[in-house]
Amino acid sequence: MNDLIEQSCEACRADAPRVSESELAKLIKEIPDWNIETRDGIMQLEKMYIFRNFKLAMAFSNKIFDLAEAEGHHPSVLTEWGKVTVTWWSHSIKGLHKNDFICAAKTDVLWNE
Repeated sequence: MNDLIEQSCEACRADAPRVSESELAKLIKEIPDWNIETRDGIMQLEKMYIFRNFKLAMAFSNKIFDLAEAEGHHPSVLTEWGKVTVTWWSHSIKGLHKNDFICAAKTDVLWNE
């Protein structure tokens, strides 16, 4: 288990630094099933989870909402029949912060519960 899940998000101000290229290379290895997507020039972490039905997808989405509130960091969550797509990025810095990797790792823990 990686050490990201033992960490908590820190307050992220507009002047907080984005992860560096070297940090990105290290952190992405800790969440290998996540993809880096760039939208409107903003790097984001994204992963799709597959479910047998809508009810299970919604239950997982609710767990993510609880995580987001607990961490004070909020993703984009698209819930559809049989799948949930989760996208983490730091809105205030328009890019990736360590908080995004912490929450991505914790999302995977929720998936495995």
